[in-house]
Amino acid sequence: MVLQSLQSSGVVIRQILSHFPEELSLAFAYGSAVYRQTGPSAAQKNPMLDLVFTVDDPLRWHSRNLEKNWSHYSFLKVLGPRMITTVQNNYGAGVYYNPLIKCDGRLIKYGVISTSVLIEDLLTWNNLYIAGRLHKPVKIVTMNENTTLKAALDKNLKSAVNAAFLMLPESFSEEELFLEIAGLSYSGDFRMVVGEDKTKVLNIVKPNIVHFRWLYGSILQENPQVVYKMHHGRLELDKSPEGQFAQLMALPKTLQQQINHIMDPPGRNRDVEETLFKVANDPDCSAVVRLGLSAIVRASSVKQSTKGIFTAGMKKSVVYSSLKLYKMWSGWLRKS
Repeated sequence: MVLQSLQSSGVVIRQILSHFPEELSLAFAYGSAVYRQTGPSAAQKNPMLDLVFTVDDPLRWHSRNLEKNWSHYSFLKVLGPRMITTVQNNYGAGVYYNPLIKCDGRLIKYGVISTSVLIEDLLTWNNLYIAGRLHKPVKIVTMNENTTLKAALDKNLKSAVNAAFLMLPESFSEEELFLEIAGLSYSGDFRMVVGEDKTKVLNIVKPNIVHFRWLYGSILQENPQVVYKMHHGRLELDKSPEGQFAQLMALPKTLQQQINHIMDPPGRNRDVEETLFKVANDPDCSAVVRLGLSAIVRASSVKQSTKGIFTAGMKKSVVYSSLKLYKMWSGWLRKS
């Protein structure tokens, strides 16, 4: 049964958090255990609870967590908290996951990421990994008074809207917009070819329109480039070259650089603004943006998945991959 109580009080998650060190700048839960999904996940009675812990001092946090939860870690624990922190910060997408953990009778997976690393991802999309998780509704359980982090979380949502606008026509529905937003962090993810249900994005969005609307409603109402007819669930967008240029200029730095790399022939050395102006006038603007997103996500998903073999350990990696493949297979069976 999906943890419906999480949507109101978060009591269950708070109880789980009591087993971990308290120094968290942000903790949130996501996935089918928090928000109902259609597809294979809907059939699971007790889906795994996915959590992310953001910490200011990963070395201190892992040191304390090893004392409390030694069994959660792979063989890397014998190398100590400094090595775990190095692996977390310097490889993959900057997050360290411990999957398939039994806690208070529930199966959980939790990732640990440095506050500074998360802020960089939220602002620049250098990995679009945890930033991409935060494009979708999540259950925030705890958050401290870090104003820089709060501003970065807000900027990440506005960036998601801008990127989605560039891939949509002049008129579209709320659902079409939210499908584009939810799909940003899956563009180019090799796991969508092997390991994930192909209808994953639709399964996330369709039963959660109200939660997406809560997340993005005020951003859409305040955006001067779109007319948001909330009562009709429709939007009208400025698709002029000037409008697209403004959206391109508002994209995170890494995506702008990827677009520049795609469009700039060897030896031309065009600056980013010049390239974005050219793309804004290009009929294939949406395709170029999608290619840029794919380049970011492909690299981070491959690196993070490879890193997972070491952070989870071989046995857990095999079990976790098998669960993903089962969900993908179930999705195929439902479609056939």
